[in-house]
Amino acid sequence: MDFILFTREDDELKKVVLRPHQMRAVDRIVERAQDLKKRGLIWHTQGSGKTYTMIVAAQKIMENPLFENPTIIMLVDRTELETQLFGTLSSVGFESIEVAETKAHLRRLLTQDTRGLLVTMIHKFEDMPENVNTRENIFVLVDEAHRTTGGRLGNFLMGALPNATYIGFTGTPIDKTSYGEGTFTIFGRDDPPQGYLDKYSIAESIEDGTTIPLRYTLAPNELLVERDILNKEFLDLKEAEGVSDFGELNKILEKAVNLKNMLKNTERMEKVAQYIADHYREVVEPMGYKAFVVAVDREACALYKRTLDRYLPHDYSTVVYSPYTGDPPEMQEYYLTKKEEKIVRKAFRDPDQLPKILIVTEKLLTGFDAPILYCMYLDKPMRDHTLLQAIARVNRPYEDGTGRKKPSGFVLDFVGIFDKLEKALAFDSRDVEGVVEDIEILKRRFSELLEKAQSEYLVLTSGKSKDKAVEAVLEIFRDEEKRHKYYQFFKEVQDIYDIVSPDAFLRPYLKDFEMLAEMYRIVKEAYEPGIPIDKELSEKAQQLVREHTKSGRIGLALEIFEINEDTLRKIEESKAPDTKKVFNLLKSIEKIVREWGIEKPYLLSIGERAEIVAQLYKERQKNTQQTLDELKDLIEEINDAQKEEKKKNLSTEAFSIYFLLRREGIAHPEEKAVQVTQVLDEFPHWKKSERHERRVKQALYNILLKAGVEEISEVTRIAQDILRVLRGGEE
Repeated sequence: MDFILFTREDDELKKVVLRPHQMRAVDRIVERAQDLKKRGLIWHTQGSGKTYTMIVAAQKIMENPLFENPTIIMLVDRTELETQLFGTLSSVGFESIEVAETKAHLRRLLTQDTRGLLVTMIHKFEDMPENVNTRENIFVLVDEAHRTTGGRLGNFLMGALPNATYIGFTGTPIDKTSYGEGTFTIFGRDDPPQGYLDKYSIAESIEDGTTIPLRYTLAPNELLVERDILNKEFLDLKEAEGVSDFGELNKILEKAVNLKNMLKNTERMEKVAQYIADHYREVVEPMGYKAFVVAVDREACALYKRTLDRYLPHDYSTVVYSPYTGDPPEMQEYYLTKKEEKIVRKAFRDPDQLPKILIVTEKLLTGFDAPILYCMYLDKPMRDHTLLQAIARVNRPYEDGTGRKKPSGFVLDFVGIFDKLEKALAFDSRDVEGVVEDIEILKRRFSELLEKAQSEYLVLTSGKSKDKAVEAVLEIFRDEEKRHKYYQFFKEVQDIYDIVSPDAFLRPYLKDFEMLAEMYRIVKEAYEPGIPIDKELSEKAQQLVREHTKSGRIGLALEIFEINEDTLRKIEESKAPDTKKVFNLLKSIEKIVREWGIEKPYLLSIGERAEIVAQLYKERQKNTQQTLDELKDLIEEINDAQKEEKKKNLSTEAFSIYFLLRREGIAHPEEKAVQVTQVLDEFPHWKKSERHERRVKQALYNILLKAGVEEISEVTRIAQDILRVLRGGEE
């Protein structure tokens, strides 16, 4: 339980299990706390859970007797994080927590040599005297270290606690302007040359599945701001390099008068809002995901809300920003109380609740995790740390119970920031490798995959009749390795299709993609029975297949027969290839067992034998003709059993027992079946009560022994088979 936390977020209880990179960092932090080095920098990329790493590291230090009742200071950079972190710490079991309410309160806590956990913000160290506390077992864990402790406030902190150990945490790498100076010298001096005590890069997190890839595309040229103005008033500014704080970013943008006027031009905002609405309806909503609109400032948020409401239902979107003194009524209209904002955040995380779109400018761009968030409509100039922090909102993995899995995060850039990505992200290229890829790369990959499909998969059906095409597909994919290779191939094709669709680029590929989807469906239905195919195909893929089906182009399919006295005759008369007949019969048996197995338990036994036949066929231990003959025998057995059930004066349960006993060659099976049902009536709770189940087993063993079954192992096997079938096939 060392690396498991239970925490609350917006009143929802969550279980958090630390990943290997977090455990490694915790161990290194505790090790650093014990040695003579007093600094350490942890870079764990956005979305990889560094807050929980901080918390567990604090726990380990607090509980370690080597540190002799230490003081741990958690330093955060925003008021809401201070409150949020306090709530998280309380929920994971920290008993002694103090939140410094003012500078004076913090000074008093340190002067009085308070032990345990302190939560505070850097500005509360302003004017703090030197050597307020010179103890060595003080550990300062600094969140967002790339911006928290730089400059004079950092000097006050270090001067007040000269012998403390300082561990900095950041979600973004060291930018090029900071190597060898400033904040990173403070934390990284003991770990040359890169300056990291522990590093978990963007590429590593994507490879591990901790985060997912990010894709982007630029909006149409007529919606982008003028490149010259963007460069002059933002990207080329020296003061904007390495910008690490949204407050700092906003001050820079306040001076960018022409850029802001261009972004907030009424005619442009109208066109952008319409484009967003169309894109959300056509691309994002069919995938089942949600979106952010990131506007340049609070006023732009309010303007976008009014404009979007003309193109989308009013309750689709909600504005989330902080209230300012002096705001006009048209901005106050969108104020949310703390309680209302909590409700909105919680509802947004739920795929089945509104809103579907949040309109923001600063709030929720850091520290807000919503895995259902897929798309960011970016209409605010950003760069470096702020850009990485913002776009990382869409990099959280998401998978639900229906099989839907988020293929990537997506950014639609209305500013033009990504047009010159190397200027917008001034980091070591190795650190930001693969952080975000142009969707054009995906289109090229899609073309490559469809070209590969022609020679490896579509050739199987080319020029063949429907039945022959089905036979060819089913035969080639009897090989398990080939099946799973195709599943993997199609999933990649489908993921790209979902991200790109609808796009004119796809038009030449639609027929081939539809055939690949139909091949995937028929192979899954044949070889993975019991998995609903609508969970396997994405909504967009299903929609494409449905549209072509309506137009009369019925694709590859397995026929399901109604099992009755005419079934075998229909099979004999069918001109379908034998391979297809095998899977038709398997699907038909599966259907009758699924629909009637609980009411007629003897069908479960036949279904189990059909599964064994299917497995032997898939493993090529039986050829097609042998398998077809055995399935015909099972169909005949079902028909005979149903006829006999009508003749016998037995309950369904008794008949199922009789059916199993007769198949085992037990003498007088009908008489013995009645005896077993009498025992079951005597112990009606045998499925739930262990005591009743033991009594039933004992009675059943006695009945079988008296019936002449001599081997104890056979008695046990037959009894277990009977009880399993009566339970509905469950062990």
